[in-house]
Amino acid sequence: MANAVPPFEQWRAFAIHLLTASGAFFAFMALIAAAERRWVAVFAWLGLALFIDGIDGPLARKANIKALLPNWSGDLLDSIIDYATFVMIPAVALYLSGLIGEPWSGVAAGMIVVSAAIYYADTRMKTKDNYFRGFPVAWNMVVFAFFAIRPTEWVAFGFVVVCTIATFLPIKFLHPVRVKQLRGANLAVVAAWSVFGFVGLIDGFDLAEWTRWGLAATSLYLFSIGGIMQLIDRLRGRSD
Repeated sequence: MANAVPPFEQWRAFAIHLLTASGAFFAFMALIAAAERRWVAVFAWLGLALFIDGIDGPLARKANIKALLPNWSGDLLDSIIDYATFVMIPAVALYLSGLIGEPWSGVAAGMIVVSAAIYYADTRMKTKDNYFRGFPVAWNMVVFAFFAIRPTEWVAFGFVVVCTIATFLPIKFLHPVRVKQLRGANLAVVAAWSVFGFVGLIDGFDLAEWTRWGLAATSLYLFSIGGIMQLIDRLRGRSD
């Protein structure tokens, strides 16, 4: 009994699980907004969910939550919330908006939800150096970029196909917080992407050219930097 965890410590740890679970409420609100075709509201709610997803992991690790609450799986809870906010609701928004035209918006949405479900079951999701192995189903960011940048229908559909295929390839994709390589630059680009995205929401997706190009450039960096660093490491003879 001497090693029993004080109830206060357990409740404080459980509060972190509740913080993670609050993403389910944001997902619910985003789904309602999507049904009402309020696209700015959809991505505002998803943005809040993304913020929570960015802070709950470090809090959980700092609190040693797995030791304090061994009967509760934070990883499983996080995956449930992520599938809703990263995958399902962006796919719904893509389908309902018709951004890729008919019937291709529906085809693209179907590809998104099926490939992402398989990805979440892959136990090789993370590499030893904390990159994602394969495209990490960050469809919330991809579909947001579609709304903001407004590529042609075939460019958007082609990008969905590329991301779907990349889900199953051993290509590294950036985890902007946990990857140590170029961490300062990565975090700076994430901050810039967030600013451009916030401006896009404020402008109701009616973006000025500088905002559109800034969002496109930062999105391209976040999408490709993992694969670029993987290629550089291999050319230098380093293993993954």
